[in-house]
Formats: sequence, structure tokens, C-alpha cells
Amino acid sequence: MDSYFTIQNIENILYKDKASKFFGFAYSVNSEFEIKEKLELVKQLHPKATHHCYAYRLGLDKNNYRANDDGEPNGTAGKPILGQIDSFSVTNVLVIVVRYFGGTKLGVSGLIDAYKECAKMTLQSTQIIEQKVLIYYEIKCDYTSINKVYQIINNTKATIVEQQVDNQSSFLIALESNKIKDVETKLIDERIEYKFIEKK
Repeated sequence: MDSYFTIQNIENILYKDKASKFFGFAYSVNSEFEIKEKLELVKQLHPKATHHCYAYRLGLDKNNYRANDDGEPNGTAGKPILGQIDSFSVTNVLVIVVRYFGGTKLGVSGLIDAYKECAKMTLQSTQIIEQKVLIYYEIKCDYTSINKVYQIINNTKATIVEQQVDNQSSFLIALESNKIKDVETKLIDERIEYKFIEKK
């Protein structure tokens, strides 16, 4: 897989149902740490809300996911939010729906519909973007090979993430997955040390 689809961040998409107000938030996230940060941010923005329900899906294989009802009846909030994430075929996405109870109960089916519709409206309001899958390599070389390393980086359109230039230099580079064979061949030909780095 050379790319995947995710979203641009969007906040405070309003949906109303029988005096209850629902606010939708959608974020592009890469880790559970980022998810916790976004949840805390939304709770600070809406501290008096009755519920802060959410769902997320992470990873290219989409196997890392969670749905949270935050006190709503089981399966009425998190699951329909997750269903909308899946219907848009996106990953590395967190959707939070904040509810202010309006005094009239919606019932199980009403809650499911409300959380589903708010999540749908939120995702429809954002922009879906294609994200290239990047592969990371650490390159090590002595001072005499630095120019060769820069040349390889430029020719393969890789990006330098970190570098330390000295008598013994090191580079952390990121490149698109379809460039792997090209950069490895050039590094081997120049007898430059490298290794694959797993980024999470």
C-alpha cells in the first residue's frame, strides 16, 4: 500500500435533535497519545456537556480501533460514530461527538440516529486527503561520503528528517515506498551504511 486516506481537522459541527445539541469534531491522528490529547482538548472546550462520545481507527491495516459511549446506552454512540469513519474509508481518524441533553429522551434508536448523523455531517464537512506512506531509513557515513549521500537524497526526492554532520555523519530520511529499491541500490553501490527504521 503506497498511500491511504485520512482527513483534515474540523471542529464544532452542530446537529440538533429534540432540543439536544450534538457537536462533532474530527481529527487526523497517528497515535493513541494524540487521541488522548484531542479528547482532553474537546473536554476543555465543552466542560458542561452531558457526554463526550468518540470512535477512532488507526493504522494501514485498520485493526486498531475503539468506540466509546461515555455513559450513553451501550452501542448507541461510539459504534455508529465508528460506522461513519468506516463508511468514508478513512484511517488515522478520531471523531468525537459532544452532547448537551435537551430534556427530552431520544430513545435507543433516536440516539443511534443522532450520533450517526452528527458524525456523518462532521466527516462530510471536512476534506478527505490522500496521504503517502513514508518509509524511514537511517544512513551513516564518514565525511568523504556526505556529498554522495546528499546526491542520493536529492535524486530519490527523499526528505531529511534529522541530520548530524561530522567526521561520522548520520541522516534520518523519509521517502515514499515506491522509492525504496532505488535508494537502497544507490546506497549499496556507494557502500554507504543504512538501516530501515520503524516509525510508529
